[in-house]
Amino acid sequence: MNREVVEDAVETMEGAGVEVRRLFPVSRRRNHDPFVLWDHFSIGAGTGFPEHPHRGFEAITYLFAGGMEHADNLGNRSVVQAGGAQCFTAGRGIRHSEMPVGGARGIQLWINLPQRLKSLPPGYQQVDAAALPERSLADGRLRIIVGEGSPLRLHTPLEYLDLALEAGGRHRHLPPPGLRGLVYLVEGEAVAGGHPLAAGQALFLPGATPVDIEARRPSRLMLAFGRPHGEPIHQHGPYVD
Repeated sequence: MNREVVEDAVETMEGAGVEVRRLFPVSRRRNHDPFVLWDHFSIGAGTGFPEHPHRGFEAITYLFAGGMEHADNLGNRSVVQAGGAQCFTAGRGIRHSEMPVGGARGIQLWINLPQRLKSLPPGYQQVDAAALPERSLADGRLRIIVGEGSPLRLHTPLEYLDLALEAGGRHRHLPPPGLRGLVYLVEGEAVAGGHPLAAGQALFLPGATPVDIEARRPSRLMLAFGRPHGEPIHQHGPYVD
């Protein structure tokens, strides 16, 4: 893709009764190298993601509200609360579960590993909300999930941000060189790169060009930029080989 395009997330069910808005993989878009899955989830009590396997990628679960318990076959068991993130490297293989503590809302993002790193040993990181850097803006605030000042470390150069703007607020973002990505509207109404966005829509960007964002109503947006691996992506279910 060499042009900007706006696409809708598709409502679907995942796991054990979990409602998600999925940007990809869907029929019209399988991925956005290096990103291979984007799910905006809402998990109620009694639903979740029971134990299942993964390999070949890394994943970040970032919470807007509620709590999520992660447990895996490496012996990790922990709960992250709103504003915090859980991240695992599936590498050559991991088994885990993600179950809500009461309920949970957030984004799960999968990042492909290059072929040379597919056999990495699996690993897990958790960063609570207080450890993620936050910057005040003239018209809102910017939280850095992955990027400068964040303790989260991945094997792909990445910038992942949570942006909140007041009505009428503006923000210009310049991604690091060599990265491409997207701007996703979680809630509110905004314009990104001259394109109107409604909640559940994303602007896909072909390269690291400046993007101007304006909120028409109080809005929350996620900005994700990564360095493409430029390799064939073989994704099937929970595996990216």
